[in-house]
Amino acid sequence: MEIKPVSNRMFGFLVLYDMHTTFYHNVLDGINDVDATKRLETKANHIAWLAGSLLQERFELANLLGISMNASSNELFKNHQGIKEGMQYPELATYEKEWDSISPLLREKLMTVTDEELDKVIHFEVEQMSFPLFEMLSFNTYREANCIGQIALWRRLLGYEAMKYM
Repeated sequence: MEIKPVSNRMFGFLVLYDMHTTFYHNVLDGINDVDATKRLETKANHIAWLAGSLLQERFELANLLGISMNASSNELFKNHQGIKEGMQYPELATYEKEWDSISPLLREKLMTVTDEELDKVIHFEVEQMSFPLFEMLSFNTYREANCIGQIALWRRLLGYEAMKYM
């Protein structure tokens, strides 16, 4: 995919964004919905929570950039809620379908974001935090890689083949 963002500061983020967009599907490939909620007697976040949380963050970032859309699982994840014991999480196929709907829209916004927009400070009232959009993008990019890595580890712990990169 061609990458010529308005802001030169976005080039590296867009390279990673495109990789993560593909890796999301690759890391979830073949995992059944029963296994997606297994925690193997740990307190670790299960695959269904990790995948839903990743999706939620893309929707939240899209909203910050003017796209008024929510994931169907918004109530489970809004305001950065943690995992909920005994809660029924959506099927991975639902997450993947919504990932495919928000990702191209968000990518287009990321391609056109300006330096002025990147420097704008965003206030999160519930979390009582404030920081520039650029820092939010930096953290989200790091977090996407981290969560995809956690799901990749879960694949192996649950007996699935390693994630494919292609």
